[in-house]
Amino acid sequence: MDNSTTDWAWPWWTVLVVINAANLLICLYLYSRSARSDALHTGNYRKYMRTLGLIFIMVAAYRSVFVSSYLEQLAWFDTLANSSLLIRFFAFFAELSFAGLFMFALLQINRDIPVSEDAKANGFTSFLYSKTPFVLFGCIFMAQFFATTALITKFELFFAIEESLWALAFLAVTPLALNQLQRVKTMQDSVSVARLKMLRVFTLITASWCVLYCSYALVYHLPIELWPHVIADLQSGTVVIKTGTSAIRDAFLVVNETKDFNAWGGMGFLIWHSGYFSICGWIVLFLMSGPRMLREDERWL
Repeated sequence: MDNSTTDWAWPWWTVLVVINAANLLICLYLYSRSARSDALHTGNYRKYMRTLGLIFIMVAAYRSVFVSSYLEQLAWFDTLANSSLLIRFFAFFAELSFAGLFMFALLQINRDIPVSEDAKANGFTSFLYSKTPFVLFGCIFMAQFFATTALITKFELFFAIEESLWALAFLAVTPLALNQLQRVKTMQDSVSVARLKMLRVFTLITASWCVLYCSYALVYHLPIELWPHVIADLQSGTVVIKTGTSAIRDAFLVVNETKDFNAWGGMGFLIWHSGYFSICGWIVLFLMSGPRMLREDERWL
């Protein structure tokens, strides 16, 4: 084991756990505040948003403690609490919550600031602006089954399909995200700045996330880092696919403890894991407040 890759393992883990513990406390506060003020609002939008946010943040806090890697079933601790299959089960609900938060928020902004009649009249444009939030959720829903199957079978092709579905999900809503950002800007002359505050932040975050994530996935992660490796393995003819109850049992019981970052995947893993359990959590904390056009007498913060 290379000591240079383990000397800072505990400091990195500690920082990540502290961030997620803080996120959980903030999440509980936001959940409580949202629930108390629900009497002032109609519909279930805010209930959905705070519930989905709570699910994601709770799972993120758990996974920040019990760091895991699905394919090799690496674990931070030698305990079943760090089981890859158990964590994949939790991630199933957390990642659907992440998708649901974006879907509901995008649909809410469409209600607050409707698209133009010309856009509605064009079938393709209307689909991009009104249906793609459902495409996002559907892609990430399907991705969960590929990820779980890949963990059990150790067939990397399924992981590649999962990652591709994530890229497709946010690529699908990128036109809508950019359009909503533009629509909020055009509303500034007719709606007070205070009422648009949440929408301005949301549309900027969503457009930035879509552009940056899709660029990373489509320019580097999928065509350079992931698919060539998967295709090479398939062409080699040495791929072994685990099946049956023994594969499920191993996915749950096998825990390979290590704190060597070289084993985890080096800098690529460090960047991905750190970002997922910090930046994504901060985005969720904002989304669970329910981005919307505020009433004249309503304050965001």
